[in-house]
Amino acid sequence: MRAYVLINVRPGKVRDVVNAVSEMNGVRHADACWGLPDVFAYVETPDERKLNQLVMDNIQKLEGVERTETHIAVE
Repeated sequence: MRAYVLINVRPGKVRDVVNAVSEMNGVRHADACWGLPDVFAYVETPDERKLNQLVMDNIQKLEGVERTETHIAVE
């Protein structure tokens, strides 16, 4: 499964979140961006369960993460 995870982060935490997300299994690329969202991450997981774990159990629990929005690629 391929998806884009858009991450809103508290001020001053963007670099920390990008570094932590970049190290996670399944994350292929993460970038800090100007504007909202603060971080774009491209992820690939074998199935929906692993995507749920990556986003809900790992990314959303990082210090500084306020909100995520996940867009699953369909083609």
